[in-house]
Amino acid sequence: MSAAPPLPGTDGEDDLSWQRDLREQFPIIEDHPELAYLDSAATSQKPRAVLEAVQTYLTTSNANAGRGTYPWANRTTELVESTRQRVKEFLHDPEPDRSGVHFTGGTTEGLRTVARDWLVPYLTDGDEILVPHADHRANLDPWLEARRLLAERGVDVRVRALPYQPLSGDYDHRALGEAVGPRTRFVAATHVHHVYGGDMNVHRIRAAVGPDVPICLDAAQSVGHLPVHLDDPSLDVDFVVFSGHKAMALPGSGAVWARNARGPVFRPGGWQGTPNTAGIASLRAALDWLDAAGVERIARWTTTLTTRLTDRLRRLGPYEVLGCPASLAADSALPTAQRRHAIVTFRHRDIPSDDLGFILYSHGFMVRADSLCQAGADEREGSVRVSLHVYNTAEEVDRLLGVLASIT
Repeated sequence: MSAAPPLPGTDGEDDLSWQRDLREQFPIIEDHPELAYLDSAATSQKPRAVLEAVQTYLTTSNANAGRGTYPWANRTTELVESTRQRVKEFLHDPEPDRSGVHFTGGTTEGLRTVARDWLVPYLTDGDEILVPHADHRANLDPWLEARRLLAERGVDVRVRALPYQPLSGDYDHRALGEAVGPRTRFVAATHVHHVYGGDMNVHRIRAAVGPDVPICLDAAQSVGHLPVHLDDPSLDVDFVVFSGHKAMALPGSGAVWARNARGPVFRPGGWQGTPNTAGIASLRAALDWLDAAGVERIARWTTTLTTRLTDRLRRLGPYEVLGCPASLAADSALPTAQRRHAIVTFRHRDIPSDDLGFILYSHGFMVRADSLCQAGADEREGSVRVSLHVYNTAEEVDRLLGVLASIT
C-alpha cells in the first residue's frame, strides 16, 4: 500500500504510521488488498489480538461460568465478572459500585431486555414514553412491544414519537420540550444515527426532560467508534446498550450498562442460562485493543475520512447525501453543522441503491445497500451506506469517489 499525503485534521506522518500499524493487525483486511471493506456500521472486522484471545480461551480454560469449582470453571467465572468491570472502565463509569452490566447477544436483545424486564414493571396506567420513530428498528420495536404487553395487563401507556429536524436527521430539541409532559416516565434515544452518522445530542434531551426521567441510549454506533464518557454530565443517561460485533468483538456479544440511579435496579428477568463466554472473552480483548489503539485517535481518523468523502461527494451531481447538509463541506464552521461519525449514506438520483451496491462491489467496494433497518417513513427507500473504521484509508476513499464519479 503506497503512502498517502498527510490528511487535514490528523498529525500527518505520525498518524499515517499509526494507522498502517493498526491496519496490519486485521488478517481479513491484509489478506484481501483488492477489496475495501466499507460496512463497519453493520459489523467491524476483528484484530488479531481478539482472534488470539478467543483461541486461547477455548484451548486453555473453556468451561461453564458459575457452575463448577474446578480451575477452568473458576477462570471462566472470573473472566465474565472481570469483563463486567472492564466494560465499566471502558465507558468511564463514574459510580461503578452502583451500576450493573448484563451481557447480551447484541444491541437488539439488550434493548428488548430493558423493555421487557425493566420498563414494563416500571410503568403504570396513564404514563407516557418518548421513543425514536426514525432510528434503527431495534430502538423502536421493543418499546412498542412493551406497550402491547402492558395493554394485555390492562395498563394503558402512551407512546409518543421523538420529534426530528427534517433536514439534519437530528432530534428537534425545541419541539421535544413541548412533547414532554407530567406523565413522561422514560425516553429511548440513539447516540449516533446509523443512517446519517450524526451525534444526536443527548445532552439536549436531558435538558428537555429534566433530571428525573430515565434515558436509554442505543450506543451501537458509538461504543468502539468514538469515546463514550459516562462521567461527562453531557451524557447523563441511565442505560447504555451496545453490540460487541460492532466494537471488534465476536458476533453474539454485547452488553447493557445500567446506572441504577433512577427507577428500580435493573435485573434481567427469568433464569439466566449459560453466557456466551467466548463472546465475552472477545469483548474483553476488543476493549483492551481499542484502549491501546486510542479511541479518540480512531474517532479523529474516521471523522477525517468521512469529511473527505462528504466534501467531494456533495460535488457529484447525480448523488444526494442524506443527513445534515451543513456538514458536507470540509471547511464548514457553521454551529448548526452536525458532524458525521464514520457514516455517509447517499442515493443516486437515477440508479436504484441495490444496483449501485452491486456496481460498487464489482469494483472491490463492500458497502450496505438497502433500507438500513430504518424505522418510519423512509424504511422502504433504499440507500447506500459507507461506514468507516480505523483500517480504512484515504486511498480507499479516493478510489471510491473515482468510481462514483464515473457512474452516470
